[in-house]
Amino acid sequence: MAIHKEITSSTVHTHKKKSPIREWFDSVLFAVVAATLIRWLFFEAFTIPTPSMENSLLVGDFLFVSKLHYGTRTPKTPLQVPLTHQTIWGTNIPSYTDAVQLPQYRLPGFSEVKRGDVVVFNYPPELQHPVDLKTNYIKRCMGLPGDKVEVRDLQVYANGTAVENPVRMENEYFVATSTAVNEVKVFKENGISEYSPYTESFNDTIASNDQMGYLVFTTVEIAAKLKNYDFVKGITLVKSPKEISEPMLYPNSSLFKWNRDNYGPVTVPKKGMTVQMTPENLALYGPVIKNYEGNENIVLEEKSVKVNGTAISSYTFKQDYYFMMGDNRHNSADSRYWGFVPMDHIVGKAVFVWMSIDPSPTGFFNKIRWNRIFRVIN
Repeated sequence: MAIHKEITSSTVHTHKKKSPIREWFDSVLFAVVAATLIRWLFFEAFTIPTPSMENSLLVGDFLFVSKLHYGTRTPKTPLQVPLTHQTIWGTNIPSYTDAVQLPQYRLPGFSEVKRGDVVVFNYPPELQHPVDLKTNYIKRCMGLPGDKVEVRDLQVYANGTAVENPVRMENEYFVATSTAVNEVKVFKENGISEYSPYTESFNDTIASNDQMGYLVFTTVEIAAKLKNYDFVKGITLVKSPKEISEPMLYPNSSLFKWNRDNYGPVTVPKKGMTVQMTPENLALYGPVIKNYEGNENIVLEEKSVKVNGTAISSYTFKQDYYFMMGDNRHNSADSRYWGFVPMDHIVGKAVFVWMSIDPSPTGFFNKIRWNRIFRVIN
């Protein structure tokens, strides 16, 4: 008996080859997704646009910021163009919509913010953007939650103890000269990027009337080095006496007679810390309660804080805050000018410089600062 096998039907599967355009699209899509995940979860590249952290970080430094140190934040504004921040590249077109706002959480990190860390954070007073899309700032943490921070005669104190100054911290100096200076040779070659001639009558505590010289921002070591030039008559540290009040400082209240070199003491808010609504605390913490604590129906008045129309006599903070300062102490818009940084604004820790480009080099071959490549930030 013969057994016959009959194939009644068959299906042949063939794979159509992707077009070059489709392959290109798939590759770009994969790269964008991968880059977005890495940028959100692990680290992000930033560049330094201002001299507020000189001489520790220079204008033109490109650095990596670790999201893992303090814990990655979950996205708050999900509807945005990938790999953008506030606007679409090269335009003023918004790259996001805040129609959907998600609750924000922080994944576990392997470190907490420490005093002395160089931290990237979202600029708190920028209330027109969601938290995660505010402008990125970079400063050094000088005050932790609960610290009593004070600046006395330029020196920062935390809880009564002097905080170690950054090694490359800068201040402003008046360099009195007997003649005009070859600015490129003297200043640029000594690593001074900020300087300006000063020939008008200056403050009597700095220079005699009509004394020629320069205002420079530099380190104490470089300032001492400048004294060796024969045309330098003297160098004086520019600082504000304690009795002078600077009205632009936070909290911009007549109750506080502070200046940039003599500031505080002020207690940095800490989660669970309760403050009484005294006139001083109202000025210091009222904006924090209104803008950063997630409260609704808050009204700040001259002598009270009202919640749902009722004045409160005390307040307990819901999250931690930090006091940030730039290493360029006389040319930095920092917590002395706009207040505390909330924990939910913290982006990450600056870990190392991977590239540095001088925006005004003395020659073509000096454009790249080779000695700063892969420099660890401390």
